[in-house]
Amino acid sequence: MNAQQEYASRLKRWQAAEERLQKQFVTLGNWRLVIAILSGVLAWAAFGRGMFSGYLVLLPVSAFAALLVWHFRVIRRRDLARRAIAFYERGLAAIEDRWMEIGDTGEHFRDNRHVYAEDLDLFGKGSLFQMLARARSHSGEQTLANWLLAPAGLDEATARQNAVKELADRLDLREDVALLGEDVRSNVEPDRVARWGSAPSVEFPLWLRAVAPVLAIAGTITLVLALAAVIPASPFLAVLACDVAIIYFTRKEVNRITSLVEEPAQGLNIFSLLLARLEEEDFTAPRLRQIRSALVTEGLPASRRVRHLERWMEWLDSADHMLVRVVAPVLLWRQQCAFAVEIWRRKNGTQVARWLEASGEFEALSSFAALAFERPDWAFPALCPDESGVFEARELRHPLIPRTKCVPNDAELGATLRVLIVSGSNMSGKSTLLRATGLNAVLAWAGAPVAAVELRISPLQVGASIRITDSLQDNRSRFFAEILRLREIVDLTKSGTRVLFLLDELLSGTNSRDRRIGAAAIVRALVDTGAMGMITTHDLALAEIERDLGQAARNSHFEDRITNGQVEFDYRLRPGVVAHSNALELMRTVGLIV
Repeated sequence: MNAQQEYASRLKRWQAAEERLQKQFVTLGNWRLVIAILSGVLAWAAFGRGMFSGYLVLLPVSAFAALLVWHFRVIRRRDLARRAIAFYERGLAAIEDRWMEIGDTGEHFRDNRHVYAEDLDLFGKGSLFQMLARARSHSGEQTLANWLLAPAGLDEATARQNAVKELADRLDLREDVALLGEDVRSNVEPDRVARWGSAPSVEFPLWLRAVAPVLAIAGTITLVLALAAVIPASPFLAVLACDVAIIYFTRKEVNRITSLVEEPAQGLNIFSLLLARLEEEDFTAPRLRQIRSALVTEGLPASRRVRHLERWMEWLDSADHMLVRVVAPVLLWRQQCAFAVEIWRRKNGTQVARWLEASGEFEALSSFAALAFERPDWAFPALCPDESGVFEARELRHPLIPRTKCVPNDAELGATLRVLIVSGSNMSGKSTLLRATGLNAVLAWAGAPVAAVELRISPLQVGASIRITDSLQDNRSRFFAEILRLREIVDLTKSGTRVLFLLDELLSGTNSRDRRIGAAAIVRALVDTGAMGMITTHDLALAEIERDLGQAARNSHFEDRITNGQVEFDYRLRPGVVAHSNALELMRTVGLIV
C-alpha cells in the first residue's frame, strides 16, 4: 500500500462526501425555512380565520420535525467528513515534509536541563514530537513524551516495535480512532484522575441510599394525589420535609462529589469511544493484547463501565434544567445522582488511571505506526544486547530534515572503535551528524522506526552537549553550563548505564591548551567507563586524541569548496582530519574585511 496514494484517494472520497453533505445541509435548511413559514401561514388561517381544521397544521409541523432530525444527522456526518479530511491532510503533510505547519509542538514538555532533549530538538517548533504526535488525549501525548525522554529496556522496546509493525498497515483502525467523538482534544490528566479515583470514600449511611428512592416515589405519589384532591396536602408536605432535611445534612458531601467528578468525567467521552473501538479489535502482538486485556475488569469492558458514569453525569447535569429544578427536591435528584457517582468511583475509580495508561500507550504506538506507514524507506532497527555497546548505521539521516535535502552517511561505533572525532568547516554538517545519531538512537529505544536503511544498536542512553547556552538567571557562562552538562554525562556512566555521548565543539569556551588537555581527559574518562560517542571540533589539536586513544578513536571530517566566492558543501563524511577552514571565507562572503 502506497501511503501517499492511499491518503490522497481517501482524502478525495471524504472531500466528495463533505461537498455532498454540505449541499444537503443547505437544501434541508432552506426546506426547513419554507415549511416553517408554511406552518405559520396555515396556523394563522386555521386559528385566526377559521378557514379549515387546525389539525391540518400538524402535517407541516410533523414534516418540520422530520427535517430537523434529518438535518442534525447530516450535520454529524458532515462534521465527521471534515475530521477525516483533516486527518488525511495531516498525513499528506507528514509525507510531503510539511508537518511543521501543523500539529502539537509539545512545547509544555520542554526541559532545558534534560540530558539531551533540548540538544536534539525533541520538543518545540519543528521538533521530533511535532513530527510524531497523533494523539488526541493528554495521556497519549504524555506517554509519547515519556518514551522519547527515557530509553526503554531491550524487552520493552522490542515489544513496542512488534506492536508498531502490526499497527502500521491498520489504516482503517487509525482512521476510526481519529474520527471518534467530537473534534476536540481530551485533556484528562492521568495523575489527577488517579488521585480522584483513589481518594478516600465519601461516606453516607447505608439506610440513606435505601430511603432516598423510597422518599422520591412517595413524594411523587402524594403530590399527584394531592393535586387531584384525593388526599390532603399534609402527607406530601411531610415527605417534602424529610427531603429537605436530607438535602441539608448531605449538602457538603454531595457538593464534594459533584465538584470532584466534573473534570474527570468531562473528558471521558472520546476516551470511552476509543476503549470501545479497541475492544472490537483482535491483535496478535503481545503488547497490543496486553493493552486490550487491561481494558476489561471482572469480565466487563471498560467502555461500558465508563458509559455508566457518563449516564449518571448526564442525569446530574440535567439538574440545571428549569423543569428538573422544580421537581428535584421531591425526587432528591442531585443526591441520588451523587450516591450513584460515588458508588461508581468506589468500584471503578482505581481502574480509570490504568485504562488511561493503556489508551495512552495505544495512541503513542499509533503515532509510531503512522510514521512507519508514511515513511516506508525508514527501517526498524535491530535491537541487540551487545554488552560492550554498538551503533552501526547505514545511510543514516536526520529525521527532521526533508528527505530531498538530507544527505545520508554511514556511522559505526563498536567494541573496538569508541570515539569518532569529527572535524570540518562551519556549516559543513558536524552538528547535524550528532543530532541525526542522537535522534535515531532515541527513536530506536522508544520502539519506533529510524531514518536509516539499516541500524544495529545496543541499549544506549544518549548524553548530549550540543546546544548549551549561558544563563543570566542562573548566573552561568556557556563554558560553566557546558562542564556541568559534561559532569551529568559522566555521572550517567557511573550509574552503570551504557552512554552514547554527543559533544559538539567540546570545551570551545576556553583556551586551546586547556581545551586540549581537558577534552582528552574527558573523552578518555568516558571511554574507560564503557561509553562511546562522537565529538566535533574546529580545533585541529583535538584531532590528536586519536593518537592518544589508538584504535579506540578515529578521525573523520566534512569538506567544503569555494566556488566563485561561494562556499559549497556536499555533507559527506570522510575519513581523516579536515585540511582547511572556511571561517575567513565565510566572513568575506557576508562583507567583513579580513
